[in-house]
Amino acid sequence: MKIREKAKKYRNLWHKLAKRSINRQIFAAAMIVGLLTGLVKFAAVGKELVVAWRFGTGDELDAFLIALVVPSFVINVVAVSFKSALIPVYIKLREQQGNKAAQQLFSEVIVWALGLLVVTAIATAIAAPLYLPFLASGFTAAKLQLTTRLLWSLSPLILLAGVINIWGGVLNAGERFALAAFSPAITPLVTVILLLSLPSLGMYALAGGLICGSILEIIILGIGLHRQKINLLPQCLGHEANSNQVVSQYVPVATGAFLMCSTNIVDHSMAAMLDSGSVASLGYANRVIALPLTLATLALSTAVVPYFAKTIAQKNWSKIEHTFNYYLRLIFITTVPLTIIIILASKLIVQVLFQRGSFDAADTQIVSQIQIFYALQIPFYISAILVVRLINSLEINHFLAWGSSINLLVNIGANYAFVQWIGVKGIALSTSCVYLISFVFLYILTKKHLQKISSENT
Repeated sequence: MKIREKAKKYRNLWHKLAKRSINRQIFAAAMIVGLLTGLVKFAAVGKELVVAWRFGTGDELDAFLIALVVPSFVINVVAVSFKSALIPVYIKLREQQGNKAAQQLFSEVIVWALGLLVVTAIATAIAAPLYLPFLASGFTAAKLQLTTRLLWSLSPLILLAGVINIWGGVLNAGERFALAAFSPAITPLVTVILLLSLPSLGMYALAGGLICGSILEIIILGIGLHRQKINLLPQCLGHEANSNQVVSQYVPVATGAFLMCSTNIVDHSMAAMLDSGSVASLGYANRVIALPLTLATLALSTAVVPYFAKTIAQKNWSKIEHTFNYYLRLIFITTVPLTIIIILASKLIVQVLFQRGSFDAADTQIVSQIQIFYALQIPFYISAILVVRLINSLEINHFLAWGSSINLLVNIGANYAFVQWIGVKGIALSTSCVYLISFVFLYILTKKHLQKISSENT
């Protein structure tokens, strides 16, 4: 009884502290998401250890990563863009017109999202033999055939991950961060079970883990939304004004995502032209850097969007600008030392995480060098994500299309120049340059926009 009373006391104290200011609210939400995302990433790291032990940097993993890059691209362009366009409008509608109007918007938009996801999943699978030879031009015929079969098995992931993204976004919009933050732990756990219990399936066990884990994630998120009394059934209710507002924001967001995510396809395609194992080496190095990036950006951006959207609906521009500047300073203060530590300890990190089984000392050497160049992006990537979330909330998503166009051109040019200079490591260096330029460009545009609307309201 005393334990329960103490738990209730601490919970009430946490809520009291979290509600004092918007910065404290964001910090509290970011802490919840960050801690749970850390647990998710712990599970993901476990999966990567098993993958490295089983496959090293061999041709099979090269084929899998090239096969996965296409569904990942479609998910980011279609599903993540839908979420980015929907959530600010959804929150604003809920604040101004109530839960019923927000529910109607969600029911209508999900119809379009599901239709688009199904069509793109089918098109991705059917057209695979046409575009994969260009994407993996350095692969042998047998390796290319394996890549095609793996892509076919991964194509349902487009629909599944799309639903996860949109449903998770709606949960976060209701400030129910915990479930959406923790549910991604299911997929790596399921993948590890399949890899260890069905070793004869090889890479298909890895693909099967992604599909089965995603289905379980959907079930859990669906239960969470149902408990929030949100109707999950798609409906066409004829409220075109609100739906059109989402569509008008979706087009520039999707355009920006298409251009920005094209850089990932360019990176993998150029790596596929290099020595065998280059795609896998790039993937391992990126996964290590992805741990702090994902922890920070998912925690911060998930927490900040609902509060940005609510404050913008209230037209409190001074509070928005104060919060924006506060978190930018905090990001640089914390990430610059982290970047230095990762660079200095790069080889040790790779040795501890991956060097066992099929992953040998030569693999450690090349992956640790790539990782150093990837680490340079950390402060700028996290800062750019904060700027992007503010842009989404302000509904000025055309800025993203402009920025992404510049990023794609810089990425292609820098990839070509740096690969000639330092090989596959140049792709990682190019990526860091892209995020530096992206942050600076979007920051300048967003600051000017905030100053303009603030002075107009004054």
